[in-house]
Parts: sequence; structure tokens; C-alpha cells
Amino acid sequence: MKRIICSPEAPAAVGPYSQAIEAGGTLYVSGQLPLVPATGEMPEGIEAQARCSLQNIRSILAEAGLTMDNIIKTVVFIKNMDDFAKVNAIYSEFICGEILPARSCVEVARLPKDALVEIEAIAVR
Repeated sequence: MKRIICSPEAPAAVGPYSQAIEAGGTLYVSGQLPLVPATGEMPEGIEAQARCSLQNIRSILAEAGLTMDNIIKTVVFIKNMDDFAKVNAIYSEFICGEILPARSCVEVARLPKDALVEIEAIAVR
């Protein structure tokens, strides 16, 4: 059985997909653009955008009754690999602890809405 997770504290999907789907105790969080939920605006700069994307993930996890500690895998898409260290610094503010999730980081040519970063996550109960 699968269940849609939709948090009003995260931006609505910008296409035909769900913010997250839970199936079999696993939560699959769609890639989160750095959109401020209240305004739909995107902050400027890679650090602010990374922080916004991670806050959106945290809100979706909370809606499902989970925390950032439940994350087992993330994928970080960045526009410019030169921003890797800056994204890592922000990422480390949100994802820390004894057991860190597996992660991939990929430089991409372009992201929706010309974002500088997009982050997706998988979490378990």
C-alpha cells in the first residue's frame, strides 16, 4: 500500500508528481527545489537555496512523522560543482549524527526554475 505525503510547510509540486510517497515503511521524497512555501520565491545564492531545499525536506519528513535522522539516502543535484563545498557546509547543518545517509552529488546542466540546487531523499521508519 502506498500513501501520499503532502506538507503545507513545503512548496507544492511543480509538475505531475507528489511531494513524497510512503510505501512499506519507506518514504521517497521528490527532489525539492529551493522554493519558499509561503511565497513560491527562490532565495538567491547557493547557500540559501541549499538551506531552503533541506528545510522543505525536513517539513515533508515531519508531515510523515519522521526526522532528518530517518534519511538513508540523498541525491544532490547542483548546477555548478564549484559549489560543492558550500552545499556540503549547509547539508552538514541538517544531516549529521552517528550514522550518515548514503549520498550522490551530480552536476547538472539545468534545473527546473533555473535553481542552483535540488535535493531528494529516501527515509525509513
